[in-house]
Amino acid sequence: MFDNMKPEEIKKAIDEIKRLGLREKIKLEASGGINLENVERYAALDIDVISTSIITLGPKPIDITLKIVNIS
Repeated sequence: MFDNMKPEEIKKAIDEIKRLGLREKIKLEASGGINLENVERYAALDIDVISTSIITLGPKPIDITLKIVNIS
């Protein structure tokens, strides 16, 4: 997993992984600091998974409270 790394840093690491002949043996994931503005830069890399928490951290949560009242 490449966590909180810039695309340029990830590319260097992937190049080294390929040089060692390990690319086909492992899954690569990029995470941390990825958002709608920069996701294309990460998508252009030779990685298998891009993960981001932006969809859970950005929006305000909705209220789904269940209120139970005594009706007797």
